[in-house]
Amino acid sequence: MRLQKYLAQCGAASRRKCEELIAQGRVRVNGAVITQMGVQVEPGDTVTLDGKPMLPEERKYYILYHKPMGEICTASDPQGRATVLDRFRDIPARLFPVGRLDYDSEGLLLLTNDGALAQRMLHPAREVDKTYLTRVAGDVPVAAVRSLRSGVMLDGRMTSPAGVQVIRRTGVETVLLVTIHEGRNRQVRRMFEAVGFQVVLLRRVRFGPLELGGLKRGQWRELTPAEVEQICSL
Repeated sequence: MRLQKYLAQCGAASRRKCEELIAQGRVRVNGAVITQMGVQVEPGDTVTLDGKPMLPEERKYYILYHKPMGEICTASDPQGRATVLDRFRDIPARLFPVGRLDYDSEGLLLLTNDGALAQRMLHPAREVDKTYLTRVAGDVPVAAVRSLRSGVMLDGRMTSPAGVQVIRRTGVETVLLVTIHEGRNRQVRRMFEAVGFQVVLLRRVRFGPLELGGLKRGQWRELTPAEVEQICSL
């Protein structure tokens, strides 16, 4: 592999910038200063930039997973319950879930080994929206919907205004789309409890620019480059 390409894969800079670094005499291969282009790097070679070892970056994985109910969002569980990582043991990276879904909730879950990208999705200042398809027992009246939209009291403080859209009413249950950007524990369920109703199904269908789409329970796919770019632009 050409030296400038190797440096770029190590995250030193763009390939063109790496060529400039080489020309400036800042790169060594096996202790020798390299200033010419075209030098090949072989397995086992030691490459340094300004004295700092250059190692290829770990491949980044971005997985959109339809988490089913009955899995927990941790690496392991003392009770022996299934975790969201069980399906991904063959991937040679230490994945972690971006945010959480409750054991009894389902839907879109992002798993990655890219901490910087995860931080972009989760940082409170970015107010990244999360949308949930929510089935609620009973007929939720307009007044309760208005309360949810304006905010309800949880743990001594009001929730931020939520987007609440009624999809259908059957008389037995109400189906709604609820959009929030906060991340309080079991927030959507507790919001409905605060106005006197119980959630019977909670499915996250959107998280920032990502959509669950037609992905079935237990299925997953890798994000497209365009989706990763959308997250990086948040």
